[in-house]
Amino acid sequence: MRILIIDDEESMRHMLMVILKREGYEPSALADASKALCALETDEFDFILCDIKMPGMDGMRFLKELKARGGDETVIMMSAYASMDTAIECMKLGAYDYISKPFKSDEIILVLKKAEERERLKKENRRLRAESEAEYGARIIITKDARMQEAMALVRKVADYSTTVLITGESGTGKELAARAIHHCGLRALQPFVAVNCGAIPKDLLESELFGHVKGAFTGADRNKTGLFQEADKGTIFLDEVGELPMELQVKLLRALQEREIRRVGDTKSVKIDARVVAATIRDLRQEIKDGRFREDLFYRLNVIEINMPPLRQRTADIEPLALHFIEKYARKFGKSVKSLSKDALDAIVSHTWPGNVRELENAVERAMILEESGIIGKDALPIMDRGLHAPRFYGEEEISIKKAEETLEKGLIRRALEKTNNNRTKAAELLEISHRALLYKIKSYGL
Repeated sequence: MRILIIDDEESMRHMLMVILKREGYEPSALADASKALCALETDEFDFILCDIKMPGMDGMRFLKELKARGGDETVIMMSAYASMDTAIECMKLGAYDYISKPFKSDEIILVLKKAEERERLKKENRRLRAESEAEYGARIIITKDARMQEAMALVRKVADYSTTVLITGESGTGKELAARAIHHCGLRALQPFVAVNCGAIPKDLLESELFGHVKGAFTGADRNKTGLFQEADKGTIFLDEVGELPMELQVKLLRALQEREIRRVGDTKSVKIDARVVAATIRDLRQEIKDGRFREDLFYRLNVIEINMPPLRQRTADIEPLALHFIEKYARKFGKSVKSLSKDALDAIVSHTWPGNVRELENAVERAMILEESGIIGKDALPIMDRGLHAPRFYGEEEISIKKAEETLEKGLIRRALEKTNNNRTKAAELLEISHRALLYKIKSYGL
C-alpha cells in the first residue's frame, strides 16, 4: 500500500515515515499541499495522510481541490487543533477519517487498517457486481443457433486469458455484448472495462484519448490527461470499429500491443500497461489490407482469436425468443402487461430480414410496447410495417449469393438514408447506426 504524507512539520513527516515503513507500507512525504496536488497528477497512492494547518495551501483547501479534480484517493486528515466542527467539515468535503495530534503509532495504524478493510469491501462489492453482470450477460445472449452457440463457447474459453480477441460481424449483432462477456467472465472482471468507438472520436483527438497527453503537449492541453489504455490497466479495453483507425494510429496501437507500453502525447518516456485488448469491426480487414488501408502486422496482432457474430437473418430460430425477452424487458420498464406477439406479428418478424440485426429488433419491440394497448403485440404496432413487413428485396429472387445480396441490400439502405436526410451524411450515418467514416467508406466503395 502506497501512502502520501503531507505535513509542514519535518519531525511529523519523519515519525510517520518510520512508523509506516515498519508496518510494511510504502510511504512518501511532502511538506507542501500544492506540490502534493502536482505529484498526484503523475503518481498514484492508496491513502493520503494530510495535516490541516499548513502555510500556503492548507489541508481543507487541498481536500477541496483534490475532490474537484476527481481524485478518489482515501484521505485521512490530521490536526493538533481538534474540534468536532472541523472533523464534520472534513467528512463533508470527502475525507475518510480524522485523527487528532498528538497520536500514538497504534492509533494511526488502526485508522489505516480500517481504511484498508473499507477498500477490501469495495473491491468485494465490485466483484459481486461483476459476477451479477456476467450472469446477466449470459442470460441476454439468447440463442438456439449452432453458430452463435459456438461463438459463446469461444467467449467462455478465452475469458481467463489475456490473449487479444477480434470480434467480427455486422452492426447490431452484439459485438460489444460479447466483449463485455469476455471481460466479466474472466479473471479481470474486478478491473475496469473501457469501451471506445474508434470511429466516433475525431481523428485529431484520437491519439490523446487512447494514450493520454502531458501538460503543454498541444494548444488546450492545460493539464496531464490519462489515456483510455491507462484507465483500462489490469482490465480490458474494447476497441470498437478498430478498422476506422487512421494508419498513423495503427502504428502506435501495434507498438502498444507488442511492447505492452504506451507513450502519452508530448511525453519523453513510456508507461507500462497491462490492458487486455478486445477489438471489433464490421469491415473485412483482410480486404482492407489488400486495399492498403489496414496494416497486416496489426491485423495478426489483433486476430489471435477471432469470434464471428452471425447476423440475425441467419439465425431465424433466435428471433422469437429474443423478441419475447425484449417484451419482458420493456414491460418491466414501462409498467405494461404485454407478454407476447400475435401470430401475424410473429410471422412478420420471423420473415423480416433485419438489416439492423438484434439492435433493430429491440428497437422495433420497444416502439411496439409503447404503441400497444392490449396484452398482445399486433402486426400493426410493429415499426417494420412502415416499410413493408418482408423488407423490400433489392436483389432478384434468383440471386443466392449472400455476399452479393448483402451488398445490394446495403446499397439500397444507404440510398434510402441519404434520400431521407437530403444527402446529409452525418444524419444518414446515425439512421444507419454506423460511424460517419464507415458510411463514407461504403459510399466510395459502392460508387454511390
